Amino acid sequence: MNIKQSARQERDRLQHGIYKVINPFVYLLIKMHVTPNMVTTIGFLGNVAAAAVMAVAGYAVAGGATPDYSMLTIAGALIIGFSLFDMLDGQVARLGGMVSTFGAMYDSVLDRYCELLTLGALAYYLICHGMMIGALITFIALIGSIMVSYVRARAEGLDIECKIGFMQRPERVVVTSLAILATGIYGTATDNGVLAIFNPDYIAVGAMVVIAIFANLTAFARINHCRKALSRK
Repeated sequence: MNIKQSARQERDRLQHGIYKVINPFVYLLIKMHVTPNMVTTIGFLGNVAAAAVMAVAGYAVAGGATPDYSMLTIAGALIIGFSLFDMLDGQVARLGGMVSTFGAMYDSVLDRYCELLTLGALAYYLICHGMMIGALITFIALIGSIMVSYVRARAEGLDIECKIGFMQRPERVVVTSLAILATGIYGTATDNGVLAIFNPDYIAVGAMVVIAIFANLTAFARINHCRKALSRK
C-alpha cells in the first residue's frame, strides 16, 4: 500500500466516524422535511456572515479604530460551525433519498462562493491592517483553492476521476477556520494584557502560506494526473 492509498483510507475512516456522530441530526432534519439544498443554503449564509464580520473588523481599523480581535474569533467560529453543513447536505441527500444532479452542482457552486468570500474578506482585512504581503499570499491561496476544484471539474467532464492531492476543500476549510479562530483568540488575549510575542495576524498569514503552497501543488498534481490518464486513453 502506497502513501496516497494509506492517506485516503485514513481520511475515509475519519469521514465515516464524523458521519456516525452527525447521522442522528441528519435523520432529524429529514423528519423535519429539510431538503439538502436548504442545508447547503444555510451553510452558505453562515459563511457570508463570517466574511462580513471579517470585513467589518478590517474596515473599522482602516477608519482608525483599535483592532477588535474578538470579531475574528466570531468569524472563525462561524466558519467552523456552518462548514459542518457542507457534510450535512450530502448526508441528508443520501439518507433521505433526495440525491439530485442539480443538488450536487448547487453544493459545488456555493462551496466556491464560500471560499471566494471568506478568503477575499481575509485579504481585505489584512490590507486594512497594513499587511499587503499577507493579502497577496491570501490571494495566491485563493487562486490555488479555486484551481483545485476547477481541474477536478474539467477532469470529470473528460470522464477522469481526479480526487488526488493533499489540500482539498475539507483541509482548506479546517486550516482557514482554525487559523482565523486562533488569530482572534490570541489577539484578544494580547489586548487583555497577555504577553504579545508576535503580531496575531501572522497566524492567519501563516495558514495562507500553507494553503497557497499545497493548494497550488495539488492543482498541478491533478493536471499531471489528467495528462497521464489521457495519455493512456
